[in-house]
Amino acid sequence: MAGRLHVQQLPLARLLPSLKITEPLIESPNLAPRQPVSAIRMVEGALSLAPLFWGLTPPWLTVLDNAPHCARAETLDQRGMFQEAYRSRRCLVPVSGFYIWKRLPRAKQPYLVTQVTRGPLLLAGLWCRYHTTLTAFTDSTALVTVPANACLSPLTDRLPAVIGAQDADTWLNPDTDSATLDQLLAPAPLELLGAFPVSKQVNVPTNQSTACAHPTGSMIRWITP
Repeated sequence: MAGRLHVQQLPLARLLPSLKITEPLIESPNLAPRQPVSAIRMVEGALSLAPLFWGLTPPWLTVLDNAPHCARAETLDQRGMFQEAYRSRRCLVPVSGFYIWKRLPRAKQPYLVTQVTRGPLLLAGLWCRYHTTLTAFTDSTALVTVPANACLSPLTDRLPAVIGAQDADTWLNPDTDSATLDQLLAPAPLELLGAFPVSKQVNVPTNQSTACAHPTGSMIRWITP
């Protein structure tokens, strides 16, 4: 599960040429839940970037601290909180990486997961809208997680689902059938992602130093036998 995001210097115009960028990308070396995060949605048939609150807040949610920032792919169509959003309101969260924590006997070691090439990633998400008044509303999101692949499963049991740029339109299109969506929510290819240990500075959500992402060891990556 991703507890923090790394969002820095993403070439979105090159990754998704049809994307309409009307607001600047929210960048952070240590972006925590309960904060705004930039997300890509399909609006009137066009891809659009806009900020969403990271923590899904349906209208009936009464305690903001209970807003989930992640949702398991296996139960999206079974849980009421996620069911409708999965069917018709999906988004992509562009990141340069995300943090996970490996459990150790006496502590947890943070790792930054990135594309092996250090290129941008598009994380699968759901979104919903909560009207505070007749004209004012808040849009929020949760990331979709899948089982970790064999390369990274020694570090964590779950990772955010990664959607390839070539599948962005399919994931975002509200008319895409559920069978196709389920196929997109698969563990990342073994060769795609790597992870390296980073400073425990990232443990503090308010720490916005770039040192949060500095490697303290070599990258774990899949080596083809």
